[in-house]
Amino acid sequence: MWIWPIAGTLLLLVLAFIVRSVVEQSSKQTVADNLQAILNADVAALNIWLEREESLAVVLANEPRIRELAKDLNQVDQDNPDNRDALLQSKSLEALRTEFKSEIEHLGYLDVGLLSVDGKVLAATRDEPIGRADLPLQKSALEKIQQGKATVTRPFESLFTRKTDSGELKAGLPTMLAMAPVKDESGTVLAALVLMIRPDINFTRILSIARAGKSGETYAFDKDGLLLSQSRFDDELKMIGLIPDRDDARSILNIQIRDPQVNMAEGNRPTLRLAERPLTQMAAMAVQNQSGIDVNGYRDYRGVPVVGAWTWLPEYEMGVATEMDVAEAYRPLYLLRYSFWGLFALLVVGSIAIFIFTVIVAKKDQETRRAVIQAKQLGQYALDEKLGEGGMGVVYRGHHAMLRRPTAIKLLDIEKTTDEAVARFEREVQLTSQLNHPNTIAIYDYGRTPEGVFYYAMELLEGIDLDELVKQNGALPEHRVIYLLKQIAGSLSEAHALGVVHRDVKPANIFLTHRGGVYDFIKLLDFGLVKAIDGREQASLTSANSMAGTPMYLSPEGIKNPDKVDARSDLYALGAVAYYLLTGTTVFDGESIIEICMKHTQQAPEPPSKRLGKPVSEDLEQIIMRCLEKDPTNRPQTAAEVVQELSRCHMDGKWTMLDAENWWKHQTELGTTLIQSSPEIKPQSQSAADATLIVNLSNEE
Repeated sequence: MWIWPIAGTLLLLVLAFIVRSVVEQSSKQTVADNLQAILNADVAALNIWLEREESLAVVLANEPRIRELAKDLNQVDQDNPDNRDALLQSKSLEALRTEFKSEIEHLGYLDVGLLSVDGKVLAATRDEPIGRADLPLQKSALEKIQQGKATVTRPFESLFTRKTDSGELKAGLPTMLAMAPVKDESGTVLAALVLMIRPDINFTRILSIARAGKSGETYAFDKDGLLLSQSRFDDELKMIGLIPDRDDARSILNIQIRDPQVNMAEGNRPTLRLAERPLTQMAAMAVQNQSGIDVNGYRDYRGVPVVGAWTWLPEYEMGVATEMDVAEAYRPLYLLRYSFWGLFALLVVGSIAIFIFTVIVAKKDQETRRAVIQAKQLGQYALDEKLGEGGMGVVYRGHHAMLRRPTAIKLLDIEKTTDEAVARFEREVQLTSQLNHPNTIAIYDYGRTPEGVFYYAMELLEGIDLDELVKQNGALPEHRVIYLLKQIAGSLSEAHALGVVHRDVKPANIFLTHRGGVYDFIKLLDFGLVKAIDGREQASLTSANSMAGTPMYLSPEGIKNPDKVDARSDLYALGAVAYYLLTGTTVFDGESIIEICMKHTQQAPEPPSKRLGKPVSEDLEQIIMRCLEKDPTNRPQTAAEVVQELSRCHMDGKWTMLDAENWWKHQTELGTTLIQSSPEIKPQSQSAADATLIVNLSNEE
């Protein structure tokens, strides 16, 4: 009973883990889908913006007036390659500045200019850049111009000063260039038209169109892990020391997407210098042109665990990633986990409480049953004295309250009152009660008290079992052995005819008594392992392929194929009993149960005459040896056949009722202890080989 709360808790735990696993997988898939959707939206918006900037640059580059002026400035530069003043004094420069002024005012660019195909500044609205050829442009951008294609550069630090938002002139500010080739009538590239863009406003705003929650951000980076857009965590980055704590300090072009290997947001300090830190897991994959999603979590450039999705844009040589703190991404899942563990804790506490309650109730029930036994009253039966203990219960001498008939009352052991024990107890009673042979123990009654004590009443026997008989008196004479064997076989014959196999025929289960003036009267006991030949035995009581019985008297098939035993297995045991009665020794002996069982299956038994060292009637010896055949088909096929063969022995009838009476009186005169007073009382000191065993062999060959 106590097992059910634990089993229920374990079942709920397994189901909860399955549900939690499914929910976690679903949550991770949802997070992955959301990250991918945000990344796709941001990248799509970025591509639209980049294409728009390229298109505007192309439109301006294709204007005839721009083309003519670019051609003139290009010629001036070629004529005076080392003379910056020639460019500054050129009328074409003045004309271009006039053209560019309207574009700057209407489109909001920082500047508009011209570059030679080699990257030299030919025109700008200010004098400072004119003639400079050391702009930090990516090589691929100039190559595209030379190929006649428009492009947009990655953000880079400008070499020239410009006003900040506060009006201060400052160099090194982030800059992007939208570039388009200016071609002559033949299609030859003369120069590149350049539109100067503020990435901290335009570029970053595009990447912020879609982002998740309070911690989500999308940013761009180059192959070296340099942040190309503005982080949403600038204030936090200043607090943890990743960027200077100044009003004008920005994360763009100042943050390396590298793993600090500690969570700096929690106040931890990295042990490696910035240059020694590896790229974050995301950046390391992205720069290898590998797009991906990680919903299990990795550290970002702050060391904060995040989930993310990323892609690489090879045409612009930069990657784009969208990330979100793990804590925020899985907040609902964490709530579910806390709820799960909370409910699990309640289940455990509840199960423990139920278990304790069940144990207390079980103990109370046992105490109640003990009280009933101590009161020595079971229904209509009064208990007189305890006679002994059997394998399944305790046996008392008692009597019926009305009939006053002496009775042996067997109680199911209070400590062993389980569903299986009760079912086995009931089956023993039900099958035994169907047997009416005079040599089979008689069952009078069966019941259960209101307190749950199971019992059955059977005839009270006074005498001795055959095991004790041989131990006290040694081997029996042939004619007495035949006399006893015929009674045992008669009892088995009735049982087999009703379709049941005893499975535990042994000297300790055969009782010698006297009834109604008849001495040497046999009673076959203990049908607790009886098996229905027609399959009525319940699998729950004796598992399939379970070896059941006493090793000293087990048949070979009972050892090798326990589920194949039949009536002939009882006849093998009967032969082993006859061998023991005749020789005073068991058929096989050994130091272990395994050794004894191996001999039963493989070794031929020694004839009784050889064991005794003296002649034994040939007919009796043949019957015993036939019963001990390994192959059941070579044994007598029925117990009735054994009775007939024993009746044909020349020693049959030589042991008379008078002989039996004289033997019993002689034992009484000698004061020999013969009175055992009850069936089914097993000596506590018996060896494992003599004990009844049930061994499950389902995993053995």
